[in-house]
Amino acid sequence: MKNVVVVGSQWGDEGKGKIVDWLSSEADIVVRFQGGHNAGHTLVIDGVTYKLRLLPSGIVRKNKISIIGNGVVVDPWALLDEIEEIKSKGIEVSPKNLIISESANLILPFHKEMDEIREDAAGKAKIGTTRRGIGPAYEDKVGRRSIRVMDLMSDENLDHRLETVLMHHNAIRKGLGKEIFQKDKLKNDLLKIAPEILRYSQPVWKKIDEFKSEKKKILFEGAQGILLDVDHGTYPFVTSSNTVASSAATGTGCGPNSINYVLGITKAYTTRVGEGPFPTELKDDIGEHLGLTGKEFGTVTSRKRRCGWFDGVLVRQTIKISGINGIALTKLDVLDDLDEVKMCIAYELKGKKIDYLPAAVEDQLQVKPIYKSFKGWKSKTNGIKSFEELPENAKKYITEMEKFIETKISSISTSPERKDTILLIDPFV
Repeated sequence: MKNVVVVGSQWGDEGKGKIVDWLSSEADIVVRFQGGHNAGHTLVIDGVTYKLRLLPSGIVRKNKISIIGNGVVVDPWALLDEIEEIKSKGIEVSPKNLIISESANLILPFHKEMDEIREDAAGKAKIGTTRRGIGPAYEDKVGRRSIRVMDLMSDENLDHRLETVLMHHNAIRKGLGKEIFQKDKLKNDLLKIAPEILRYSQPVWKKIDEFKSEKKKILFEGAQGILLDVDHGTYPFVTSSNTVASSAATGTGCGPNSINYVLGITKAYTTRVGEGPFPTELKDDIGEHLGLTGKEFGTVTSRKRRCGWFDGVLVRQTIKISGINGIALTKLDVLDDLDEVKMCIAYELKGKKIDYLPAAVEDQLQVKPIYKSFKGWKSKTNGIKSFEELPENAKKYITEMEKFIETKISSISTSPERKDTILLIDPFV
């Protein structure tokens, strides 16, 4: 029995939702450990599309327990809306199959407003956030002024905590000429929904310890991608949390010895939403083709994703940073119609060849990709369920990719459907 952490090895949007859903057939417990409702996991099951933002992907399966860990920032109104939305599609959600950490920090309306104010004021220097208040909520967490799920249990405590956080935010709002936030209204709004949130609340670290002692298989589900990690990503064009696999321990309280296998979800090409460096970006017909064929629009924001060739340098780097043991390759079928497929194998920076992405954003914006070219396979891989059945040129591309990134490819996805996945290595075994 192994516990598996799933992380995105690029800039997010790698297809984690489908892979987590597919893996959750073996898992007993599925856990979210970081991010907020900026995560966008699209699942297509028997022709029905589920778009999840806060809820773990295991929620759509029967007899599975889904957990939102302490490392996640939770918009309580968005969560309740998402629960109702998924219930309307016939999915059962109750305290029997959904647990929220009592230590999870809440996203409040002024967080969202602050996110919008900052992005609008930044102009060309904007980060490209989802404007959902995730960043400001994490700032309050680190500043020790956050409202947590447990604070909803006590009228008096909630009052005190709101005074603390609003003292900070109202000072900023006043300086910006914005309306002061009224504590009493917000308090009443929170108390109104408190019973619905609290019915799911439990000490997650304790529950996971119990599940471990019962030999349950646990699947930890990351959001965004490693290249958006606040420490290891393309800073400052990053998210506000640590997206690497080790965050599964801190974001749930389970301890690093609970992690047995790290699976990196990787697109057969590269995409990015928002601003920031993107060495292999294609601003031509091929980039447009990848976007249209791959339906590259954000689950959360519907923003068009930037598209480019597979960047082997970046993926190899994220593999090292996050301790990835195997790769789940997604969207291979998007490349089916291309005459030629390229893979970035190095960069050129100021006339020198380098084999990693430097940390300075000025250098990241200047690196030029060095490519290795492959003949396209010009035939459909959609729905293929064994490696042997893949076109020869597709197999060559995958084999060379595996060799370059120095990591085994454990599965290959050939369509958005759950069933269209080639399993090469079972992460749970």
